[in-house]
Amino acid sequence: MPRPSVALLYPGDRAMRNRADPAESRFAALFEAFASAGVTAVPAVYNDAFAEEVEAQLRDCRLVLTWCNPIEGGRRRDVLDAMLRRVADLGVVVSAHPETILKLGTKDVLFHTRDLPFGSDVCRIESPKQLEEELPERLRQGPRVLKQYRGHSGIGVWRVELVGPIGTPACLRVRHAQRGSDEELMELPALLARLAPYFEPANGGHMVDQAWQPRLAEGMVRAYLVEGRVEGFGLQSVNALYPAAPGEPAPQPGPRLYHAANLQQFQALKERLETGWIELLCARVGLAREQLPFLWDCDFMFGERPADASERYVLCEINVSSVAPFPDSAIQPLVLAVQRRLEQI
Repeated sequence: MPRPSVALLYPGDRAMRNRADPAESRFAALFEAFASAGVTAVPAVYNDAFAEEVEAQLRDCRLVLTWCNPIEGGRRRDVLDAMLRRVADLGVVVSAHPETILKLGTKDVLFHTRDLPFGSDVCRIESPKQLEEELPERLRQGPRVLKQYRGHSGIGVWRVELVGPIGTPACLRVRHAQRGSDEELMELPALLARLAPYFEPANGGHMVDQAWQPRLAEGMVRAYLVEGRVEGFGLQSVNALYPAAPGEPAPQPGPRLYHAANLQQFQALKERLETGWIELLCARVGLAREQLPFLWDCDFMFGERPADASERYVLCEINVSSVAPFPDSAIQPLVLAVQRRLEQI
């Protein structure tokens, strides 16, 4: 068997790794596209329990594409990221590289870009004491969304709204964005106790506080990018944080609908990203364009419309750790981008 050029790394158990069957993975279409392009791509099913075995496999490849959430199966990415750094130091192209993830794929990117065209009112909270001192005044201006440093699927994202004077029972209306969470009424000390774990060093040591965007109930648009070009869109009614009607459970997010990059509704967003916003983003976080992931996405909320009635997009988060599923329209551009890089190394 020829030496593989590309490995697709994604989490699984020992049985999945032993089978190493591309057809049973959620990347079957991508494996097929690589094969059609003459690129030998293999599964690299990963688990901390056999990390050394995966590392040996990756050392024999030229490029690795990774899909693994910040918290996967109760495990963090510490072992995986250390391994990917070692592999990259040997000359294997790793995407997304752990250093790129730290620059783009944490909630800190919202703070660093708060004054850019897609930014919003964002603060970085370094301690529970700072949160206790500053949050009440910000809540008097409107609801806030508190986000842990690094996570996914709404884990560690909390909407907080002031419903009574601070210091009175049930002064705050609070909802966790994790699916299935219920709205709660609580006092400020109870909220501080709930959020305290996010300030522990192992969890990043801080939180990010973003102003609530009232148009969230209209949904959110996800722009899928291959390096510096938009190659698809995902549309979803992301309303897990939206206030429920009295006595009713929290509304659940709707399905994500996938579209090719030529979707007319978002051509202005595509143009802004490709002709300016990505460059601004890279400059702000200190990332060279060639360090952009092969596949990544940006989630945008709809902001308050400016006077000229054009659409305003507010960055919600950037995903680079595990961008899946993704539109079929991104598959061929992804394969071509990988081919170009292989020709350069």
